[in-house]
Amino acid sequence: MTKRSAGLSNSLPPLLVAAAVVMTTGTARHIVVAQAATTTAALEPGELLPGGEATTRGSTDHHDAFSRFSNGMGFAGEARFKLGNAIFRKQWVSAPSSTRSSDGLGPLYNARACQNCHLKDGRGHTPGANEPAASMFLRLSVPPRTAEEKALLASHRVNVIAEPTYGGQLQNFAIQGHTPEGQMQISYRDMPVTLGDGSIVTLRAPTYSVAEPGYGPLAADVMLSPRVAPQMIGLGLIEAVPEATIRTFADPGDKDGDGISGRANEVWSRVTNGVALGRFGWKAGNPSIRQQSADAFNGDMGLSTSLFARPSGDCTKAEEACLTAPNGNSPKPTDPEVSDQLLDLVTFYAQNLAVPLRRDADSDDVLRGKQTFAVIGCIACHRPSMTTGDVPDQPHLSGQKIWPYSDLLLHDMGEGLADHRPEGVASGTEWRTAPLWGIGLTHIVSGHSELLHDGRARTVEEAILWHGGEASAAREAYAALSKAEREALIAFVNSL
Repeated sequence: MTKRSAGLSNSLPPLLVAAAVVMTTGTARHIVVAQAATTTAALEPGELLPGGEATTRGSTDHHDAFSRFSNGMGFAGEARFKLGNAIFRKQWVSAPSSTRSSDGLGPLYNARACQNCHLKDGRGHTPGANEPAASMFLRLSVPPRTAEEKALLASHRVNVIAEPTYGGQLQNFAIQGHTPEGQMQISYRDMPVTLGDGSIVTLRAPTYSVAEPGYGPLAADVMLSPRVAPQMIGLGLIEAVPEATIRTFADPGDKDGDGISGRANEVWSRVTNGVALGRFGWKAGNPSIRQQSADAFNGDMGLSTSLFARPSGDCTKAEEACLTAPNGNSPKPTDPEVSDQLLDLVTFYAQNLAVPLRRDADSDDVLRGKQTFAVIGCIACHRPSMTTGDVPDQPHLSGQKIWPYSDLLLHDMGEGLADHRPEGVASGTEWRTAPLWGIGLTHIVSGHSELLHDGRARTVEEAILWHGGEASAAREAYAALSKAEREALIAFVNSL
């Protein structure tokens, strides 16, 4: 069977359209890739500036490469960005405290500062041996059990039903006098994969569990989903892409027959008090940077905001000591621990962490890799570019052609990556297409190269080989490439 994607054809230079056919047999795939190798992709206008004119012109060989502000924001914007950075780095303390603007942590939490998870604004990492998880945690939920819970999910008022005792995520730290909820345990099993040329790549398949549960057993039907803190660059540009644009990429019924059926997540916006497109988080569970930030303040640090008003954070009725502990809602009980002014600054900071320049984008290897990346079908989900809309009071983010290499939609990635934990519209096998910009700088910024939602992939190649479901054809085509072709494709990804 042979399929041609109209969307894919429209994204390729004319010379490649005839070769951009997804085949089902290894031999046919080799022919397609061989056709691609006879030509070289060109560097497209604007491609060196993946964040448009907002791209930072700063050095890319420094550990602060993800911590620079958007180009063109002006002196007032720069001052506001730096204030937001200070709040992002603030180490919160337990209440009551003499530093009333910094108290309210916990009582149960995963981190004391935003920066503790997003170190240098980059990716989190899996914990080492005998090391507590600091930038990775477990999400928890259970299937709906009542008509009321089913109605909440159906209306998109909530994305999940929290685990009754431990809430929506496992907090592995606690302030003095309180007991942590437990510790995430990870074990790995080696899974060798043989490529078409006989090369063997060993993947590591993780299993997750909870040790030392502090408040009794978890529900028998609990669903666990590990999450590594993602990198922070380009979030404001992603938020600026019009919702209608992203929805045009969706093809939930696979009407064009290309095997790719991206879907939008539908989630509740606490800012607009209505259903909105989800675009942030590993399963696109939040609709805006402001809500994503407030959600993290509450769930990760136990801090209240005007959007998530509970000063006890994610604590449940089973954790009475947490619910009755002193909090930082002062001077009035109704004042949030993170004021709207502070939340505004953190939101602005997150919106303006700039995308770095491309590296070696015009080298022969990178351009050959770009060609192969397109021909084997990777761009069906990792859509190269889109254009932002108008951002009030932030013209530097408005009307920019950006190159995130994502369609920002949910895709079925198969059983290999499944967490079997639905979130909003997203099923237990679906994940949002992760933007690829900056991926090649992970080792410089974060000191590691772990990828995917739980850091299981230690290299770009391992990440590709974990792809399944809708991405199975592209993965198999990659596995059939020669070593030189694979290296060129990886060089292209690392140049983004």
